[in-house]
Amino acid sequence: MRRLLSSLAFALALTSAAHANDLLEPALSFAPGIGAPRVAVTLDACMGGVDHRILDVLVREHIPATLFVTARWMSGNAETAAILAAHPDLFEIEDHGRNHVPAVIGSEKPYGITPAGTLAAVDDEVLGGGEAILAGFGRQPTWFRGATALYTPDAMDEINKLGYRVAGFSLNADFGASATAKVAQSRIEGAQDGDVIIAHINQPSRPAGEGIAAGLLTLKQNGYIFLRLDQMP
Repeated sequence: MRRLLSSLAFALALTSAAHANDLLEPALSFAPGIGAPRVAVTLDACMGGVDHRILDVLVREHIPATLFVTARWMSGNAETAAILAAHPDLFEIEDHGRNHVPAVIGSEKPYGITPAGTLAAVDDEVLGGGEAILAGFGRQPTWFRGATALYTPDAMDEINKLGYRVAGFSLNADFGASATAKVAQSRIEGAQDGDVIIAHINQPSRPAGEGIAAGLLTLKQNGYIFLRLDQMP
């Protein structure tokens, strides 16, 4: 979903998520530039494995991306983490939490997932993910994206107090890796200048990964420039 951009280089807007009461889904995009269209690819690694259909295209085609990884995912994917660490020019590693628990205070379950529930549990989720990234990649993350990408306002305030910016998006490519390959490819190929794309790189058995890889190749062939979040103008 496109958001009205301000005159600043990028805009962060909050919109009420239609599918969850009193939860916010941040939107993130950046101002279109002059010349070739630019997009930021962000890929979530929640748990499970790695989709080499996507990872191999990123490495082979030198496509930069921001990966949001959980400590839980890192603990089971040391080999892939080593690949990411070996390509610091391509991959920016950011915080997706300790155990992939939604940063929601209260009892509401976004998409049926039990939330953190309390400020202390939000702190544990955010800081636990950041500690794992610092230990594994030698850098302190500055962006946080929670499980489900839905938040209560007080949880977002707490995340900001911990020194993080909440990473939204403007184009959902795979709907939590539930999209078909055709749909995922079509959505990525429809990216506009300034879009921040969200997709998943931890579901190698699902069809969406094939479409994500194909869509990224199409964008590159069409002259798109790929940015990490830390490279946004």
